[in-house]
Amino acid sequence: MDILKDLQMRGLVQQTTDEEGLKKHLQEDVVTLYCGFDPTADSLHIGHLLPITMLKRFQRAGHRPIALIGGGTGMIGDPSGRSTERTLNEADVVKGFSEKIKQQLAKLLNFEEGENAAVARNNYEWLSEMTIIDFLRDTGKHFGINYMLAKESVESRIQNGISFTEFSYMILQSLDFQNLYEKENCTLQIGGSDQWGNITAGMELIRRTREDQGKETKVFGLTVPLITKADGTKFGKTAGGAVWLDPEKTSPYEFYQFWINTDDRDVMKFIKYFTFMDQKELQVLEQEHESAPEKRAAHTRLAEEMTEMVHGKEALEQAKRISSALFSGDIKSLNAEEIEQGFKDVPSYNKTKEDANIVELLVEGGISSSKRQAREDVKNGAIYINGDREQDLEKTVGPDQRIDDRFTIIRRGKKKYFLIRFQ
Repeated sequence: MDILKDLQMRGLVQQTTDEEGLKKHLQEDVVTLYCGFDPTADSLHIGHLLPITMLKRFQRAGHRPIALIGGGTGMIGDPSGRSTERTLNEADVVKGFSEKIKQQLAKLLNFEEGENAAVARNNYEWLSEMTIIDFLRDTGKHFGINYMLAKESVESRIQNGISFTEFSYMILQSLDFQNLYEKENCTLQIGGSDQWGNITAGMELIRRTREDQGKETKVFGLTVPLITKADGTKFGKTAGGAVWLDPEKTSPYEFYQFWINTDDRDVMKFIKYFTFMDQKELQVLEQEHESAPEKRAAHTRLAEEMTEMVHGKEALEQAKRISSALFSGDIKSLNAEEIEQGFKDVPSYNKTKEDANIVELLVEGGISSSKRQAREDVKNGAIYINGDREQDLEKTVGPDQRIDDRFTIIRRGKKKYFLIRFQ
């Protein structure tokens, strides 16, 4: 497999150093490569999926990926792509974040099988052992101030201000590449295009230190494009915030919905970026998308591929069941866990487990503004209980209407859902 050709076909190569040399290296050798993930939260988010799938692509092509967790650099803060300085977290917080991210990466990369099994490393191991004197004498001397100021990640921050802490981040990331090169024979670093300055700085550090030892070396850098959406909004953001890979923070149903609601103009680009469909499959799907966009075949394929990759087949099937039930109105087919996911963001009301008249319940739960309005809503057929229309003003909502004895879903009109939680 010509991995570089495949990446270019997908539009995944933004910048590369010595393209011909890298192509030869990938064809002739089992290449060890790495990408870094700083633990700035207790979960990776959807923006991390592109570099993760890049590592997976190289692994499938026979190369050896290293997922580098920035337990050290995560305590400093990367200025790349930011206009303000990050809030620094305490060491124990970063350590906890690092462990959770490692667990997530283990589910997405193959850490167990084959000669090219992926490995996880944490740069806290080597950065925490350095003294300030070692840092300045052995590494700092290789970095000219003018060289660092010319890097976009630094230059863009000069006007707003940048601390020495963040200014030094470039050197720390360079030390990562140098360490992995020397100990793991890692010759390729990948990352987003905002990491280009950090990547090339690491290559320069390796070159300079090897020259001091009278040795030649060849290392490479490759970046992927930063993802942009056709409507101008930021990829990975929704009205509810970031789309996380942790199912406790973003449920599999919400995750599935994020992908299936992709803009028509973006869907094929995202399929090329994130899925492992081959070129022939991509062409067939693209033709289908262009000839019959109303069928949303591309959207469905994207949502299914990504949800299964991150959350597994069982979670995908659950997300599809919830989506189907909400579309058809067959609420009774859902269990309590699925209701928790599907109705996470709808208005809810907590109630004790006792029978209630439908009119009184509508007013008590804030579903109708008054008893008069509630009676009109029921008589006019605007009220649905667990998907069934209810027009009986004397209807008693009791155990038979509680799903798993915990929830009742009331719909007013076509789209206004309300969740009654029984305690």
